[in-house]
Amino acid sequence: MGWIMSLHGFRVLVSGAGVAGPAAAYWLSRYGAEVTVVEVAPALRTSGFAVDFRGPTHLGVLGKMGVLDDLRAVRTHGGAMRCVDEHDRKIFELPASFAGGDLEVHRRDLSRVLYEHSAPRAGYVFGDRITAVDEGADGVRVDFARSASRVFDLVVGADGLHSGVRRLVFGPEAGFVRHLGYHLAGWDLPNELGLGATAKHYNEPGRMISASAGLRDPGVAGVLAVFASPRLDCGWQDLDRQKEIIADALDGMRWHAPRLLDGLRDVDELYFDSVSRVEVPHWTTGRFALLGDAAWGLTFGGMAVGTGVVGGYVLAGELAAAGGEHATALAAYERRMRGYATRWRRGAGPGRFLAPGTATGLRVRNALFGNRLVQRMLVSGTKSLATNDALPEYAA
Repeated sequence: MGWIMSLHGFRVLVSGAGVAGPAAAYWLSRYGAEVTVVEVAPALRTSGFAVDFRGPTHLGVLGKMGVLDDLRAVRTHGGAMRCVDEHDRKIFELPASFAGGDLEVHRRDLSRVLYEHSAPRAGYVFGDRITAVDEGADGVRVDFARSASRVFDLVVGADGLHSGVRRLVFGPEAGFVRHLGYHLAGWDLPNELGLGATAKHYNEPGRMISASAGLRDPGVAGVLAVFASPRLDCGWQDLDRQKEIIADALDGMRWHAPRLLDGLRDVDELYFDSVSRVEVPHWTTGRFALLGDAAWGLTFGGMAVGTGVVGGYVLAGELAAAGGEHATALAAYERRMRGYATRWRRGAGPGRFLAPGTATGLRVRNALFGNRLVQRMLVSGTKSLATNDALPEYAA
């Protein structure tokens, strides 16, 4: 498009080394920016669920990044989603194209691939976090828990649903994160039940537990649990308390639940969080921008991961197009992404879908999603929501 695409000398701090952060770091550093990524965890995290990409927008951006072959090499080939009763009899089954999109990978593999493609140009600092920010006319002074203070031209909060950057810059989490009445947990254990790749979901009112084997390692079973609950404050490092909460919430469930919960006692890594939706009126202010789950997150479900990768592409592209003029670039970033990043979340309630709160709700859900026409509409609808025909083609 004739733009001078140069960010040489432009200093960017990205908080968060999950998915959106490394995606933004890749593009920003490719345009010449001096990028530092800070991550509170001591290393790349290995927990989390499989995530999927769907439609030409998601796959197009991954293709531009040169990561598609790497991701296809570790794809999960996720199976269908089968709802069963306590005797393991099928109630309904959603096709793999709904559950896994066009490309499904484990979050840990996605994070690793994006890290490996961005690390040659961007600097990563693990085991540290931002403690304070002070914006001035010439940049943002950032204090860290462990590292020396530094000045940056832009700070990007790509640090998830419970974003520290959002809290420091925009205000307390309670003003932006809405609890949707459920919690979810995931863990791995030996596949002693002989499970296949098709995930089996068992429900009782207000709670669900599912399990399936990984195709890359059939000897390991992945477990997902969802249960209705008020918001529970439990630090991500408090593994024993998380296990206690899950065991109490699922106590007395039938099917294979007792054996899956027995295995929970021995795991040393666990995903646990509330099911929440992030609602932030503005994603940018001054020299700060929110990206990914910090801006538009929805715990589990939807297309937050793919949208985060697209958002990193747009944020960096607009900064490069504006030659580092942050006010112009951030306004364009928010204008381009706002409708696309929020439309798939309208009415989205993964907790209510996975674990309806009443017996009547379960019957209605089962009847609805057992209908073939509804299933076809679900598959085509999700791909349509993930597509953005107006996405710019930023010049290199």
